[in-house]
Amino acid sequence: DLHIEIVNAMGKLRSFQIYLDNPQGIFWSGQHVTGRATVDLEAEMKMREIRLEFLGKARVHWSESHGSGKNRRTVHYTANELYFNNVVSVFGKGLSGGDEYALPPGQHTFPFSFVLPPSLPSSFEGGIGYVRYLVKGTIDRPWRFDDETVRPFTVLSALDLNQQPMAGNGAEATDSKNLCCLCCKSGPITGTIKINRIGYVPGESLYFEASAQNLSSRNCGMSANLEMVTTFHATMKSRTTTQVINTIPHRDIGPGDSDVWGGERFIVPPVAPSFLSGCNIIDVRYILKLVIDPSGPAFDLNVPVEVIIGTIPLQSAVQQYQQTLSSAPSAPPQVAMPAPSYNESILGPTNIRDEEQGEHTQGQLDFTPTYTYYNWSR
Repeated sequence: DLHIEIVNAMGKLRSFQIYLDNPQGIFWSGQHVTGRATVDLEAEMKMREIRLEFLGKARVHWSESHGSGKNRRTVHYTANELYFNNVVSVFGKGLSGGDEYALPPGQHTFPFSFVLPPSLPSSFEGGIGYVRYLVKGTIDRPWRFDDETVRPFTVLSALDLNQQPMAGNGAEATDSKNLCCLCCKSGPITGTIKINRIGYVPGESLYFEASAQNLSSRNCGMSANLEMVTTFHATMKSRTTTQVINTIPHRDIGPGDSDVWGGERFIVPPVAPSFLSGCNIIDVRYILKLVIDPSGPAFDLNVPVEVIIGTIPLQSAVQQYQQTLSSAPSAPPQVAMPAPSYNESILGPTNIRDEEQGEHTQGQLDFTPTYTYYNWSR
């Protein structure tokens, strides 16, 4: 009987969903988030209430094993930040005070509206840490599992490159290392990488020049990487991860050779802005790196320069873009500043089910944050 009762209870609920009026689900700090929760019932359902929770939070968590044998133990490192957590009752006891209510069969719609606080950090999903925003609905049912639904959304924080004093400056880095072959040292390998400015927005072309000199006795591969370096700060410890978000290979350099590699470019992909301002437990930086890879057993030579990825482009870059467009044969007489479009993060989706409850949860459980993107490379 109990089993039949549970099946019947589950069978009453056809669907429980949250819809945003902005279907892209992209918002800036301070904006209104509006939408509706819908409940579709096959039969009448008894409940205490239906409530909506508007949640913005950051979390860092990883575990490490320490010691060995019987002394081996797992240590968890965590940190949390809460930006907002507003709970609103849309039906039942939170509105009327009684203890049990019945919602008749059919479709029911509960509109909502709330205002995002100012100065929120941008959405970010980084494996062992995230900045996440969502609307969560709960049907609170006596003596049974609650039914839940989630709708994550993207919040963007502006990073204006014109307010970053270094963004218009160029940068250059050089490094060299000696390869040790058994007992004799061979000559050094040396690399240099150079960019004429360090500030970019997603969609822009990042041009670089590189050169390498190989005075060793080995063949050396040569490539350039654009990397995201994320530092997660737990209460007792920090951990840094590096992800290559794009790479360009170049030809090998033979023993005794040198090479100059000029005019290559990366298109900056849709990624979170540098620094993740407003979040104190996750820091995001971007590195352009020349990698010289000697054949055989040896460490690579890495020559890095830091770049800043923002959401509002440098005025000088906009002017340059406009001049290029206006000199094209079919150019319109006045070229306006191009508005950004929005593209999903190059890092792809994250499944948020484990963090946001269990098997009775509906809604959007795979989530990819969306970031500003300027289609300039066209």
